[in-house]
Amino acid sequence: MKITPVILSGGAGTRLWPVSRELFPKQLMPLVGERTMLQDTLLRLPGLTAHSLEHDTPLVICNEEHRFMVAEQLRAIDNQGVTIMLEPVGRNTAPALTLAALRQMQTGSDAILLVMPADHVIQDVEAFHAAVASGARLAEQQRLVTFGIVPHQAVTGYGYIHKGSAEGEGEAFTIAGFVEKPDAATARRYVDSGEYLWNSGMFMMLASVWLEQIGHHRPDILTACRTALEKATADHDFCRLDKAAFSACPADSIDYAVMEKVEAQGVVVALDAGWSDVGAWTALWDVLPKEESGNVIKGDVLAYKTTNSMLMGSNRLLATVGVDDLLVIETADAVLVADKNSAQDVKTIVQMLQQNNRSERINHRRVHRPWGAYESIDNGNRYQVKHITVKPGASLSLQMHHHRAEHWIVVSGTARVTRGEENFLVTENQSTYIPIGVNHRLDNPGKVLLEMIEVQSGPYLGEDDIVRFEDIYGRSVK
Repeated sequence: MKITPVILSGGAGTRLWPVSRELFPKQLMPLVGERTMLQDTLLRLPGLTAHSLEHDTPLVICNEEHRFMVAEQLRAIDNQGVTIMLEPVGRNTAPALTLAALRQMQTGSDAILLVMPADHVIQDVEAFHAAVASGARLAEQQRLVTFGIVPHQAVTGYGYIHKGSAEGEGEAFTIAGFVEKPDAATARRYVDSGEYLWNSGMFMMLASVWLEQIGHHRPDILTACRTALEKATADHDFCRLDKAAFSACPADSIDYAVMEKVEAQGVVVALDAGWSDVGAWTALWDVLPKEESGNVIKGDVLAYKTTNSMLMGSNRLLATVGVDDLLVIETADAVLVADKNSAQDVKTIVQMLQQNNRSERINHRRVHRPWGAYESIDNGNRYQVKHITVKPGASLSLQMHHHRAEHWIVVSGTARVTRGEENFLVTENQSTYIPIGVNHRLDNPGKVLLEMIEVQSGPYLGEDDIVRFEDIYGRSVK
C-alpha cells in the first residue's frame, strides 16, 4: 500500500513566543531534541515499511518566507528532492490539503494522503506507525480518517472528538461529534468518561475522496486552489502558487470545512504514542526531561529554591530565587515571565506586539537569509553595526541603498566584493567601503564560512532601503 506524506509547515507558534516568531516558527527549531520538529516529522516515515506501507516523496507545504530554511533543513537530513509548495499567504489547513490532493491527482495516481503538521512530538514512533497502518486500511475503503489522541489529563487547550461505535480492526471508531476547546470542568468530565479523544490535526484519506468532499462542502475553496495551482510556477525545488488566486481562497480548517460534515464516512483512529503539538510552553515542559526539583532548564541558568518551572536562557546568565510554577524564557531581545497556568495567554502578548507594530513578533535579533544570517549587535543615531555570516558559495543580491553607506570588515574567510565597476577580494582583517547610491554585491567564493562586521551610517537604516537588481534566490527585484 502506497501513501503520500503531506507535511503542513505553515504555523507561527504564537504561544511559544519569544522563541517562536513569525519568520522563524517552532517547527523549524530543535525544541525537543537535536533535530528540528520538521526534521523529526519526516524522519518518522521510513519505519512504515514494517507495516507493508510504502511512501512516495513527501510534499511539504510552507509559508513562502520560510522556504530557504525548510529547504536547508531537508538537505541536512538528506531529503533533497522533496517538493516544497509555497503559500504566499496563510489560509489554514483545508486549502493546504486541497492543494496536496490536486497535486497528487496531477501525477495520475490516486494515493492515500497522510497529513501531518510539522510541529508535533511523537515519542512512541512504533505506536504511531501501527495507527497509520490502521488508518491506511480505512482510507482505502474511501473513509476520511482522523487521529484522536488518548488523553492522559484534562487539558483545555485542545479540541476533543467524541467516539462513536467501534469500527473495523484496532482502535478505530465512528465520530459522534467534534467538540471545541472546553473549560476545565468539562475537560475533566470528558477524560473521566473515556469517550473522548484529543483532536490531533492529523488525517488520512484518498486524494480523490478529499476532492469530492471539499468540492461538495466548500466548492469555493476547491475552485480557488485549482486556479492557484494551475497558475503556479516552478522555482528550483519550490512550487510557487499564484498569489492573486490563492489570496482569494477562503481560509478554513480541515475539521470545519469537511470532517464535521461527513457523518458516517468519517472515522477516528485512537493514538496513544506520547503525542504533543507543543502548542504552549506548558506542553513543552511536559515532554522535556526535568531535574530533581521538577524544573526544565536549558542554557546558562542558576536556580535556587525554584521548583516546577521552565527556565530557558539563550544569551546571558538567567538566575531565579524562590519561585514555583513559572515560565522564564530569555532571548537576545525579549524576556517572558509567566505563571505556568497562564501559558495559553502568551498569544495575547503577540497580539499586543502586532498592535504596536513591534518587530519582536516577526524576527529574532539574528535574522536568517538564504545566503546566511545577520545580527544587529549595536545601533544608535545614524549608525548600526551588524555581524554577517555568508555560507560558502553563497551570494547576496546585486543591490543599492539610497540612504546609507556601509563599511565591511572581514573577520574570517574571504569576501568577493562587487562595487560599481570594480570586482575584488577582501580577506581576514581587511576592510572596504560602499558609498551611498553605488551598486554592490557580496559573495563568498571560499570553502569556509565568511564572517564580517558591517557598519552602516546614514539618515535612514531600515531594511526596506534596498533596490535589488539581480537576485539568485528569486526575491522581488525592484
